[in-house]
Amino acid sequence: MLKIRLARGGAKKRPYYQIVVADSRSPRDGRFIERVGSYNPLLAKDSPDRIKLKSERITEWLSKGAQPTDRVARFLSNEGLVQWAPGNNPAKGAPGKKAQERSAERAQRDADRAEAEAAARAEAAAAPAADEPALAEEVPAGDVDAVADTEAQPS
Repeated sequence: MLKIRLARGGAKKRPYYQIVVADSRSPRDGRFIERVGSYNPLLAKDSPDRIKLKSERITEWLSKGAQPTDRVARFLSNEGLVQWAPGNNPAKGAPGKKAQERSAERAQRDADRAEAEAAARAEAAAAPAADEPALAEEVPAGDVDAVADTEAQPS
């Protein structure tokens, strides 16, 4: 199948594109049949040198069955050579199947954790304060060494 597409040229960070007719199986910047225009995205949008097209050659290739890519179809529609309508893909930004599964697992885990914390809080509130161990044991006033021994021992 023949495609009318962009072939990138130019230096790093300085793109320049040729509009070419090529076999769809050939590499982007590889072998092509004919050069039918150019596109320089660094020029101003209203510059006449930004997009140059050989309209006669393009119409001939279109009559032979060549299909323009989406970007080239935009350029050609400005010249009135083809009709271009923007595509509609509402699911483009939606997460994939694995990401949805991970999200569902994370939500379930968070819900389980919140439920467990709520149950622990309710259990702690329902338990009387008597279940807690005594903080200070009563020691006779004269037995200071016993108090020092209990404080020094790690619990």
